[in-house]
This record gives sequence, structure tokens and C-alpha cells, in this order.
Amino acid sequence: MQSGLAARLRGDLFGGVTAGIVALPLALAFGVASGAGAAAGLYGAMVLGFFAAVFGGTPTQISGPTGPMTVVMAAALVAFQGDLPSVMMAVALSGVLQMVLGVIRVGRFVRFIPYPVISGFMSGIGVIIILLQIHPLLGAHSVSSPLQSVLTLGPALAQTSLSSLFLGALAMSIVFLTPARISRVLPSPLIALIAGTLVSVILGLDVATIGAIPQGLPELHLPAFNPGRLREILGYALALAVLGTMDTLLTSLVADSMTKERHNPNRELLGQGLGNMLCGLVGGIPGAGATMRTVVNIKAGGTTRLAGAVHAVLLLAVLLGLGPLASRIPMPVLAGILVKVGVDILDYRMLGILRRAPRQDLAVMVTVFAITVFVDLIVAVAAGVTLASLLLTYRITRQSSIDIQGEEEFNGRLSEERGLQAVTDFAVRVVTVSGPFFFGTSASMQDAVAKLAGTRVLVINCLKVPFMDLSAIFALGEMVERMRDAHVAVLLAVTDQHRKRLLELGFGALLPEDCMYTEHEPALAEALRLAEEDLRAARAARAAEHRPVKGTLQPM
Repeated sequence: MQSGLAARLRGDLFGGVTAGIVALPLALAFGVASGAGAAAGLYGAMVLGFFAAVFGGTPTQISGPTGPMTVVMAAALVAFQGDLPSVMMAVALSGVLQMVLGVIRVGRFVRFIPYPVISGFMSGIGVIIILLQIHPLLGAHSVSSPLQSVLTLGPALAQTSLSSLFLGALAMSIVFLTPARISRVLPSPLIALIAGTLVSVILGLDVATIGAIPQGLPELHLPAFNPGRLREILGYALALAVLGTMDTLLTSLVADSMTKERHNPNRELLGQGLGNMLCGLVGGIPGAGATMRTVVNIKAGGTTRLAGAVHAVLLLAVLLGLGPLASRIPMPVLAGILVKVGVDILDYRMLGILRRAPRQDLAVMVTVFAITVFVDLIVAVAAGVTLASLLLTYRITRQSSIDIQGEEEFNGRLSEERGLQAVTDFAVRVVTVSGPFFFGTSASMQDAVAKLAGTRVLVINCLKVPFMDLSAIFALGEMVERMRDAHVAVLLAVTDQHRKRLLELGFGALLPEDCMYTEHEPALAEALRLAEEDLRAARAARAAEHRPVKGTLQPM
């Protein structure tokens, strides 16, 4: 037992150290890319990494700054025009919102986001990261949006710095070409970081560098609340909270698939929320569960929360002792590392089946991708979920049907009445609802009313309806009311479950209980028997030269 404990401890230490080594260059790069500075990236990786590991619900997960969160952070800094206190207020508030999401237990619903939405979003994030690194690779000033990167590409190319381009190409060569067996021992981003910095220093290349990094522990700062920017603060806080939640829980699913365990999504949101809230208090950029760092930790032997804590302590040691050395890291090297991050984020599984993917799913993916890259991340997710829901509704609607049948189609049960219907105003009709009966198909129920002219008895058959929502119930009620106003008797055949729900919602005020038949009676046979009796009563009335005869059923 002691040997097992020692093995787990050794695995957690090695996993945490390895994840920390991978996280170091990424934290610096994300901090710079966000516009908040390299130190902000280290603060975020350290604080979030520690508290999410200790209090989260995925023991093997490593958290820190990620590409999607960095993109939103950069957009926030641009929107607030460098007003860092207001931005940090949004960061802290996003952590609070994540904790609220955990408390109200919405974590389990993230897995219901359609895959085309996730695919378009992640590929869009990857393209954004790549586009934003073009200018630093060329030695030009960084830009704040992918559209701006495309529009200003010409001037940037005209002013290309060969030194920057050389260092960026060196970094990309290392991160893309380093064999996996070497990268498992010494992560390729760290090799690129060290090699690129040494080459720049030895050759004395004139390139932009990270600059001075504060040494020591981050100071506690209460975020400034600016009432005039409340709407913007809330908007970015919500964006960071939703994006961080999605990013984190998707990574948690990856961890589950590798460890064969199940995470606690709501506890994970509490840990992530606490970490991001504290990031806002110390000037760190927010983050989420990081897929690559989590995978590295698990493969290196990490199994418990200790690995995440070790990863954070290692970053703290770097912050305390290696700040002066990190300040000389060239910007093109970080840009080259981030290009690899962007390429890795692209969803190759979806890209590989673009030509064979269903058109509707492809439309959702492309829509989300385009809005992510050129408009806004949260708008992209909202638009994607909405479009996917509408298309799903359309698909279900096409699988549902509302058929109107005359009495001659009742397997000959009422063949003796065919001649009667030809010379009288009486008729029996059946409206059969098959498949889901919900807001998407309720309009068909309204259309069916126009086809019931001359009907004496209407049988509504809902025995093949698996579920019925409130829109459908209201549409059904409106149909019964219109039939009642037209002096048409209505019989309803439903399952026990639907009958109980209809009565709970007050449907008995529209249709008496003795006109609702369930599958135990059986419903349709009984309804048709009564309809047949009503037709016999109608025939008797006509035979008596229109002398009033009361039928078995009376119009409502």
C-alpha cells in the first residue's frame, strides 16, 4: 500500500513539474497576446492553476490561460481602451458567475451543446490565434482583431523584419518538427523558448522582447467599479464565464476519457470560478481547463489534485527567481509557439468530413466559425445554438405528421354509412398525430381545422405521440374550442400519461373527461364505436324526415 502511495506521489510530482514546464511558455505567450503583459499570464496560470486544482471537480485537470479566454481578454482590453481596473472587474465578476453556475448545477448541460457549434467555435479560435500572430512574426506591432490583421497585412509585409521572421520560423520549426519521443521528455514549446532566446541574445538580434517582468508575489488589488461601464463589464464577464465553462468542461470530458473516471462538473465550476475571481484580484488573465497541459499531466503520471498544485508552485518559483531572464524572450518566438497552439485547436475531425457532413450540420459549423472569427465569440455560440435548435426542430417536425382521415378509411368499420355521408351534412373524421407533438408541429394542427368542413364527430388520435409540450396542448385546446363553436363533437384518444397531464393543466374545462379515452379502453376503438353510434342516430333522424333525434354524442 505504501509503494502504491509512493508511486502516486511520484506520478503527481512528475506530472505537475512536466505540466508546469509546458505551461511556462504558454502563460508568457498568452499574457503578451492578451495585451495585459507576460506577468499577467504568469499570475493567471499560477493562481487559477492552484485553486482550480485544489477546489475543482476534475482531479487530473491543469488549468490556466487558454487561447479562447485570451482572445476575449484581448478584446476586453481593446474595448475598455486600456482601462485595466475595469477589465479586472470583469474578470473577477466572471469568476463569481462561474461559481453561480456551479451552485445552480448547470455544469451537466454543457455536454448538450451540439458538436457543430463546438467545432466551428474551436476552429474559429484557432484561426484567430494564428491571424493575430502574423504581425509579431513579421516584426510589426501586434493588432487587436483578426479582421485588422487581414486588412493591414500588406503594410506589415512591406516592413518585414528578417530577424523577427527568422526567430519565428525557428520557433515554429521546433514546435512542429520535434519528435514526440523528445517532446515527451522536454516539451517542444520550452525547447523553442530556450533556443530562440539564446539565438537572439548570442547573435544580438534587434527584435521586440517581452520586457521587464515584476518579481515577487502579485499584489492584491480590488478591481475598480465604473458605473458608467456597467453594461460592458457585465457583457465581458458573462462572455468569459460562459466561454470558460465550456472550455473547462470539454477538457474535463477529455480527462475522463483518459482516466476512465467521471468528473464533478458543478464542483469544477466552483473551483474555476474561485480561481478566476482571484485572478481578477491580482491582475492575472483568466483561464480555464487546458487540454494540452491536462493530457501532459495524465501521461506523465498525474492522478490527483497534487499535480495541479505542483504545476502552480513551479510557476511561482519561476516568477520569484527567473523574471530577469524571461524578460529577454523575443516576441517572434512566442508568436511561433502560439501558431502551433492555434493549429492544434483546429477541429481536424470535422474538417476531414466537410464534404460528407450533413448540410444542416455543416451550415451550423460554418456560421459559428465565421461569426467567431469576424464578429464575436459569444454571439457565435449563441447564434450556433439557436440555429442548431431551429434545424433540429425542423428535422423533428418533418418526422411528425398530422393526418386527416375520412370514415371510409377505418378498415370498413363504417362502410354502411358511406351513402349517408353523401346526402347529409354529417361525417366522422379522425385526426391522427404521429411523432412528437410540440411547438414545431402545433401549427399543423391549426391548419387541419380548415379541412374539417362538414364534420359531425371529430376523433383526435394522439396514441402515437411520445411527448407533448405546452404549445401543442394549447393548439389542441384551440382546436377543441373551434370544433365546439362549430357544433362538432370531439373525442380524444390519448395515453394515460398525456390524459393526466391534460387534466392537470385544466383541459377538462374544454373537453369532459368522459370524452377522453386512454389505451386501456382501448381508446381509438371506443371513440370510433361512439362515432358510429352518432352516425346511426343521424341516419335515424333523416329517416324520420329531420325529426330531432338526440345522438349518443352531443356537440360541445
